[in-house]
Amino acid sequence: MATFTVTTFINRPLQEVFDFMSNPANFAQWQSGTKSAKWASERPIGVGSIFNSIGEMMGREMKMDLEITQWSPPTVWGIKGQSGPMKFEAISKFESKDGGTQVTQTFEGEVGGLFSIAEGLAIKQLQKQVETDGNALKKLLEAK
Repeated sequence: MATFTVTTFINRPLQEVFDFMSNPANFAQWQSGTKSAKWASERPIGVGSIFNSIGEMMGREMKMDLEITQWSPPTVWGIKGQSGPMKFEAISKFESKDGGTQVTQTFEGEVGGLFSIAEGLAIKQLQKQVETDGNALKKLLEAK
């Protein structure tokens, strides 16, 4: 099981960052590995809600159903993915800091299926992707 943490500072208000980042309909705008994502659960959203995501990792398409494991707007949201080749849990924490928002994302997971033979590479690629996606999110939100 691999763990890593990525921190990104976004010069936008806490609620705005949380609302944008926790809405799957926005994922494809800032997550390079996501083709599409949408809620599968009815509103209101909370712990146990499900969304579907179609993405790509190491050149292969991944379809995943993800479940909300923590939901405390606007400071914490957590998800877990148990379908697809990667089993993981991700927790995003949002903190007001220096007039903006510091986002700390912690991932813990393991790779299965065809990806398991290159688990170390897959995890490193995922960490790099999360860092790149955080920068894309920062650029997108700060341009508003």
